[in-house]
Amino acid sequence: MSLKQVLLDDMKAAMKDKDTLRKNAITMVRAGILQIEKDKKTELDDEAILEVIAKAVKQRKDSIPEFEKGNRPDLVEDLKREIDILMAYLPQQLSEDELDSIVSQTIFEVGAQSAKDIGKVMKALLPKTKGRADGRLVNELVKKHLD
Repeated sequence: MSLKQVLLDDMKAAMKDKDTLRKNAITMVRAGILQIEKDKKTELDDEAILEVIAKAVKQRKDSIPEFEKGNRPDLVEDLKREIDILMAYLPQQLSEDELDSIVSQTIFEVGAQSAKDIGKVMKALLPKTKGRADGRLVNELVKKHLD
């Protein structure tokens, strides 16, 4: 079953269970998918749908500090629950040790020597970690290795 169908089925189940937060999180992702499909006039495959979900998770994570500054613990809690809901659709995230190993291996493969080579390393590394690690964390690890 495609990820798109899984999202639809889960949204229907959330509606039946009256789980508003889950329904809203899935609805927002589905709206993002439909918007991209209309813009590109094509149907997204599961990999592209995973990218949409990862982007939604990132947006929510980026919003948390703003809500904390605004003293809105209720919204922070909702965002954290939405992140947990959406993370269930993403592949298993790499641990920091696994990610560190992949970074080291990639640096060796591209022959990077200094911070000037970060671009080359990131270009080779991002396809390996796509959807399984936060790009910001990957970048920090690469900088740590090359400094």
